[in-house]
Amino acid sequence: MGRIAGFRPCAPAGVLRLRGEPEHRRRPLTMGFRESGRLEPVASAAAPGRATFLELFFDLVYVFALTRISTRAFEDLTESPARDQGWAAVTGSGKTLLLLLALWAVWQGTAWTTSRYDPFRLSLQAVVLIALVCSMVMGVAIPRAFSQTGLMFAVAYVVAQVSRPLILAVALGPHPYRRLKVRMAVVYAATGVLWIVGALLPTNAQVILWAAALLVEYLDARWGWPVPGLGRSTVSKWEIAGEHLAERYQQFFLVALGETILVAGFAYTRGTDEPGQVWAITLAVATSIMLWRIYVQRAGQILGEAVMEARHPANIGRSAADTHLVMVVGLAATAVGYELIIEHPLGHPPGSWLVMVLGGPALFLAGRARFEYEVFGRVSPSRWIAVLVLAAAAVPLLFLPGLFASAAGVLVLGGVAVADARRAQGAPPEAAATPF
Repeated sequence: MGRIAGFRPCAPAGVLRLRGEPEHRRRPLTMGFRESGRLEPVASAAAPGRATFLELFFDLVYVFALTRISTRAFEDLTESPARDQGWAAVTGSGKTLLLLLALWAVWQGTAWTTSRYDPFRLSLQAVVLIALVCSMVMGVAIPRAFSQTGLMFAVAYVVAQVSRPLILAVALGPHPYRRLKVRMAVVYAATGVLWIVGALLPTNAQVILWAAALLVEYLDARWGWPVPGLGRSTVSKWEIAGEHLAERYQQFFLVALGETILVAGFAYTRGTDEPGQVWAITLAVATSIMLWRIYVQRAGQILGEAVMEARHPANIGRSAADTHLVMVVGLAATAVGYELIIEHPLGHPPGSWLVMVLGGPALFLAGRARFEYEVFGRVSPSRWIAVLVLAAAAVPLLFLPGLFASAAGVLVLGGVAVADARRAQGAPPEAAATPF
């Protein structure tokens, strides 16, 4: 068809094709929304619509939020006593991860919503706008979320999560999906108590309640949002615009990858002209390029095709959410590693720093291995070999300048990228063969 599998050519300037519309019927971008009749789920076989400008605007908030996450993690690893005490670094990183998981929960819930319903409807745009504002507030609150701004973070999170199913329950009217939205609202309202009460308690209790709330929400989503007296649903029966959802995951990955470049650039511009900083940022940019290359070759290109061909598109969509979360956490850790090495290129990194510098790429590769299984039903050996090499390299690298750790990461990722290229060389483009 003259295009790369998994990527659709952009519509002409000023025009977007709506999900399910014929090619000759296009909606100008100046028409921001439509509202007529009850909200209806899209059919899973419907022609995909591209992400709207509002969805892309929503993603921009996460560039800011992810930089706040990286800044907080960097401070956890460089300020006393975290630099000298391994346990302090672990607890600090754990709290930062908790905040990242909350941000991801809001983004994922919003992305699923716009992939299940027409994103041009006024009710859907209200959902996205509320999530946008709440995500911005959460991002502002991240640096002191376990002290002064905990209540700000908790209230913003609860508002984003509770308002979405309530708005959809009203917009759906008598549709059977309305019961699902009511159950979701009940669950988020119940866990919202944990979020808000936790924000009023000392740090340890706050962490416990917030972690419990996230765990309950995650398990409820896995089990179809069961609520006594209201039943539960089966995820595999949910209708989604699979290719639209796949595109949203691709876009969020690019947001997270762009954040790694942003962090590296900021770290270099505020540097102290120490010897080795030019090499440190060069290695950081090279690492980001390798991460991009490994993602897109080839599963990242044809995720949408895999979702559309799956027997249960919602199941692969849910699984892809988990793998992209793992990869994004890996990218966030890698970004922190950039910052650490750029500011201290010739120092001997403590173990907690190597966890970021080497563990970030290793976590990305683990998620990417699962991603490959979701699209092709197999995992290339190069992924696991690379993870093992990164783990084995950690011990000797403790006794070498940090630049060597960054170089090791680039070399290992480069080896994976070369292995992918060699496997694809001279062969026709591999088609999706999802086991879902």
